Amino acid sequence: QVQLVESGGGLVQPGGSLRLSCAASGNIFSIIFKISSMGWYRRAPGKERELVAAITVRGTTNYADSVKGRFTISRDNAKNTVYLQMNSLKPEDTAVYYCNTDPAKDSWGQGTQVTVSS
Repeated sequence: QVQLVESGGGLVQPGGSLRLSCAASGNIFSIIFKISSMGWYRRAPGKERELVAAITVRGTTNYADSVKGRFTISRDNAKNTVYLQMNSLKPEDTAVYYCNTDPAKDSWGQGTQVTVSS
């Protein structure tokens, strides 16, 4: 069974940090992971899901303007895992965060909730 399992979310004060992880499992998706660009997406309340960070197989990264300079995406192909280091968090970063390939496939994990509030 193919799964994308996100973890690491939580409640944090403005200015704080979190590190999200996403592990891909399943024989087929493990192969797909190793040959695909991966992305972190988020869906804030009342908004569409958006891509916030992406990383190619070779490690080239790209960020949405809203997170540039604060978020860092990385990947460990040996572990089929992609990470999102989030620093200087703002209340507007509050959302459910998901990982997927870039561009995204139809199958999504459950996501991990990030809440930035004092």
